[in-house]
Amino acid sequence: MEKQLEDLRQQLDKQCLINQELQRQNKELEQRLQEKEKLLQELQGDYPDHDFPSQSGNEPEVRTSRAAVIAPEPIPETLEITSTRVKKTVSETSLIVKAIQKNDFLSRLDEEQTAMMVDLLVASDFSPGDEVIKEGVEGDSMYIVAAGELCVTQAGRNLRTLTRGDVFGELAILYNCKRTATVKAKTLVRLWCMERQTYRTIIANKSKKKREQLMGFLKTSRTLKDLNDVQLSKIIDSMEEVKYQDKDVIVREGSEGNTFYIILKGEVLVTKNVNGQQKQIRRMGKGEHFGEQALIREVLRTATCTADGPVTCFAIDKEVFEETIPIEHLELFDDSKVLQEAKAPEAPKMSSTLRFKDLVPALYQEGRFQGDPVTLGVGGFGRVELMTTMNHGKYYAMKRVSKKHIVMKRQEEHMLFEKKILKSIQCDFIVRLYGAFKDTRYIYMVMEFCIGGEVWTKLKEVGRFDEPIATFCTACVVEAYAYLHKKNIMYRDLKPENLMMDVRGYVKLVDFGFAKEMLRGEKTYSFVGTPEYMAPEIIKNQGHDFAVDFWSLGILIFELLAGSPPFSSSEPGKIYPKILDGVFKYPPYMSEAAKSIISKLCRPRPGQRLGNTKNGIKDVRHHRWFSNMNWHKLRMGQVDPPTVRLIRKGPCYINFDRFPHDQTKADEEFSGWDRDF
Repeated sequence: MEKQLEDLRQQLDKQCLINQELQRQNKELEQRLQEKEKLLQELQGDYPDHDFPSQSGNEPEVRTSRAAVIAPEPIPETLEITSTRVKKTVSETSLIVKAIQKNDFLSRLDEEQTAMMVDLLVASDFSPGDEVIKEGVEGDSMYIVAAGELCVTQAGRNLRTLTRGDVFGELAILYNCKRTATVKAKTLVRLWCMERQTYRTIIANKSKKKREQLMGFLKTSRTLKDLNDVQLSKIIDSMEEVKYQDKDVIVREGSEGNTFYIILKGEVLVTKNVNGQQKQIRRMGKGEHFGEQALIREVLRTATCTADGPVTCFAIDKEVFEETIPIEHLELFDDSKVLQEAKAPEAPKMSSTLRFKDLVPALYQEGRFQGDPVTLGVGGFGRVELMTTMNHGKYYAMKRVSKKHIVMKRQEEHMLFEKKILKSIQCDFIVRLYGAFKDTRYIYMVMEFCIGGEVWTKLKEVGRFDEPIATFCTACVVEAYAYLHKKNIMYRDLKPENLMMDVRGYVKLVDFGFAKEMLRGEKTYSFVGTPEYMAPEIIKNQGHDFAVDFWSLGILIFELLAGSPPFSSSEPGKIYPKILDGVFKYPPYMSEAAKSIISKLCRPRPGQRLGNTKNGIKDVRHHRWFSNMNWHKLRMGQVDPPTVRLIRKGPCYINFDRFPHDQTKADEEFSGWDRDF
């Protein structure tokens, strides 16, 4: 016995020595990694224009948590902002402009928007100890420090001090978000402030006026006069803003013409060569245009156009114009040809025989939640529960949302519209609605149960999808888009969390809370969606349309193939500048065809995006990334889904995350907004 104890003691001593050696080696490795990281940072400081690989190589950081969503807030049609204008001194203006220019997000505002910001910021004074921002509370204002010092704390821990020229709280002017830190005045403090509604209204109104103005300019063009508003709107979406300095030659006589220009600011001199001398023919100003013939035929420039002082033009070149407007018949969309929808079998409409009292919760059969009702998903706007009928004949997914929460977040119209859309939809790539009910606390939407679970859950399980699975999932989304866009419905919330798989592995769109019905050529100005998936025009408040759905399709393809979206950060405020910069870092394993379709779907100008040019969604279907996809068979449900291998066998809820049962009850709500629900 003693000998065995001695042997054990010796083994333990030996193991301790091995552990100590391993710890020493780990520390050594950590030190070397830190030194390497430090060296990389120094190199990046010395060579700011070069990209250096991170420690993890080219692999994108995998997104591990569900994406946050931002609900749209209505923008007032008219907001009285003249009374809030505050005159600023030259030094105050300079301070504000410098603060805006050094801020990662605000620096992307153009000159006019910056001038409006300067004009409309109002001053507020605070005494030492005053709380300007409180951690965890929803905010609606941004601030620039005009004078004094403030202390920033998080969970009681000091983070930093804010001084003159610092910007804070700027995310609040984009959307209703909770403050992540507390900011208190240390000294007497003066701040320049702006509320979200003021910011969003001035930016949206400016964008609307600019569009109306450009539309008016285009209508004076002889070449474009026969185009309708939808087509003219497409042209505006495809145009780029270009600036010229004094004496810059914009077009030269005799050179090949391929660009059409509208003057937004400044004056342009038009001259012709007469006997070797440049003779001035005319002077053009704001709203006038030149080079329109270059859009429809091969021509040489007949005159030279030179900037007389600084000039800003809106320009579109022939190649982009031809992608946007089919000149031969001047017709933008022919849905019957473009969509080529196969006649789908008649889908069951909302079941009038399904009664709320017949539904009972399905229960977990095993595990730690055994006997509890099955919860399929939990989100900011409610829970989705698994229900069955009394005779246990069929399963349903029931979305339950607090009416009080809907009213508090001003989402009444969106909920009513979601029900209206789902009620009218008959598409195999969109989840079906079988019934809608309400009581004093909740509204309930009883929908098709997709037994295969969320694409998001499967993506987290495997890390990233191989190309055939990603292609199949995306193709299902393309078919859902074709159906919705034909009905003039924008989706606006594409992400793996909103894609479900049925028993065969076919993918369906769910959650239409952010969908919107809109006519072609119109724009909407809501700040809406999931940060990682937002298109640049939403972030810039420039007005958006169906093109945002194609941007998000490109982001989805990237996330399915890489495991994480291309623009991500734990801080939403850092995502938006990345999106506006638009630099994609593709992992080395991504195919050329995948990179090609992503780059074409995620073009910064909405009018140039694949799917949003003259051939519509047909161009997406015809891209080489889908070369192995038989679209007709897909629509008929005759393609064998490669996703089927992701679906686990077992109880009907096995493909879903498990959630504890929520026994709390929402407050009652009697405003009557849901009388027609």
